[in-house]
Amino acid sequence: MVCGARVNRYFFGLIGCALLAVSMSRPATAQEAPGLALDRFDPSERGSDWFVLDSLDIHGHLRPAIGVVGDWAYKPLVIYEDDGSERAALVRHQLFTHAGASLVAWDRVRFALNAPVALYQTGTSGFANGTSYAAPSSEKVSFGDLRLAADVRVVGRPGQTFSLAVGTQVHVPTGDRAQFTGDGSTRVVLPRLQVAGESGKFVYAGRLGFASRPSNDSLGGGRLGSEVVFGGAAGMRFANSRLLVGPELFGSTVVSNADAFFSKQGTPFEVLFGMRYMHPAGARVGAAFGPGLTRGFGSPELRFVVSVEWLPSHEQWERELAEPTDRDNDGVLDATDACPDVAGEKTTDPKTNGCPPSDRDGDGVPDGDDACPDKPGPRSEVPGRNGCPPNDRDKDGVPDVEDACPDVNGVQTTDPKTNGCPLQTDSDNDGVPDTEDACPGAVGRRSQDPTQNGCPGAEAGPVQITGQVKFKANTADILEESVTVLESVVKTLAKHREIQWVRVEGHADDRVEGKNAKALSVARAEAVVKWLGDHGVDLDRLMSQGFGSERPIDSNETEEGRKNNRRVEFHVGGTGK
Repeated sequence: MVCGARVNRYFFGLIGCALLAVSMSRPATAQEAPGLALDRFDPSERGSDWFVLDSLDIHGHLRPAIGVVGDWAYKPLVIYEDDGSERAALVRHQLFTHAGASLVAWDRVRFALNAPVALYQTGTSGFANGTSYAAPSSEKVSFGDLRLAADVRVVGRPGQTFSLAVGTQVHVPTGDRAQFTGDGSTRVVLPRLQVAGESGKFVYAGRLGFASRPSNDSLGGGRLGSEVVFGGAAGMRFANSRLLVGPELFGSTVVSNADAFFSKQGTPFEVLFGMRYMHPAGARVGAAFGPGLTRGFGSPELRFVVSVEWLPSHEQWERELAEPTDRDNDGVLDATDACPDVAGEKTTDPKTNGCPPSDRDGDGVPDGDDACPDKPGPRSEVPGRNGCPPNDRDKDGVPDVEDACPDVNGVQTTDPKTNGCPLQTDSDNDGVPDTEDACPGAVGRRSQDPTQNGCPGAEAGPVQITGQVKFKANTADILEESVTVLESVVKTLAKHREIQWVRVEGHADDRVEGKNAKALSVARAEAVVKWLGDHGVDLDRLMSQGFGSERPIDSNETEEGRKNNRRVEFHVGGTGK
């Protein structure tokens, strides 16, 4: 008799195998029997996450899927002796390729086709029950029965816990019975009920249908005919839900003949253990293998399956079909715009295409053109200065090109002659501002005579040295910027021996309160006296006094004002201490 290739001889009883002994006694001239569509691997419609079952990814409009599935079966059709041993493998190797495509429309309906082709088959011809069975030709490529299908999703949506689809399949007789690739008549699966769903990483699928198979031939004592088809699958998703791993069980049983219903020959049943990877771009690759679980017609000892498919995600396909948009109106379509809501420039870099040029310092000069990308500055035609702040050597906020005193910290004024200069410059530190000093380069005395004011030999009171010495906050440490003032004091006292004494007055800002401020101002005055003594001034000509924060010369509300208040002033006298 002819049975499936699964060697599990105890799965079903050996009903009908007793006929084998009778058939062997008949002459070898018995009539040769026709074949059938043997391949029981019926691949899912393209776009499914499974190999046989369907994940019911039916949504979108005019959303396509294409793919090729390879299917190799070992011993799907075998003739056995009475004792269950193998007499001949009528079909030993069977290699099919299934090219298919599907198209989803109106978010619920899917149309599909599958074109099977037997690329290679081998086997050994045999004799059973008075019938001669010819093995398929190994040199012939044979088309199988073309499969057309339509399904409608009626409940649920992809990704939900439960969804249900109803559909039909039609197998057009394009195959070759002699090559075991066709039935020679149209087969229809109607109805076809399919369910699928997922919960977290767990996924499942199932199917149940009725296949009308007009062929009612007897094959080795087993009857063929209409069948109930069934299957189920369960698995887990891994790798960010891109990899699906799990088994699939599928089979059928003849129902048009009571003797064949759930009989051994009439109930092919298989399991596949597989995995499939779904790339975000739409490509899908997978592989599976598994044995037949019965000796039903077409159930092999081992089957191996590989697949390569392409299915765009629903979101990806919606973007493809959507009308091109350009929200920021910069000429770069949103689909390729890295900054779709901010107008920018077209570039060849997908990460910056449609984005405004980088401008880290926010000065309006793009970083690519900005010579100082981290410091705001105006545009400039001068090489190396575009986007750079103007030079300001004395850091007073007045650019050198406008600063009348570029090396002395000053204030901004509307007079080009004084812009950037201190409010009252006293070049010779004699207490007479340069604007009033008739001799700004020489230490002098005040005079009522404008031509003698600030000049040596003036008859008015003693010379005053008004340069200020400044300190670090809350310390008696002299700031480096005050060394010039102290050196000027040394020179002035060396040149003018008529200055008999100098009173060094220490002052503090209001951050130091009470006795501490007084003590700090005294310490500062003494620090200056010590410095002058260390640099050649006779200590007998020097005296110190601290006033704390009692005599501010600037506001204590700003850091610059407080810095001015942390000072030492010089007051000179012509006689005695």
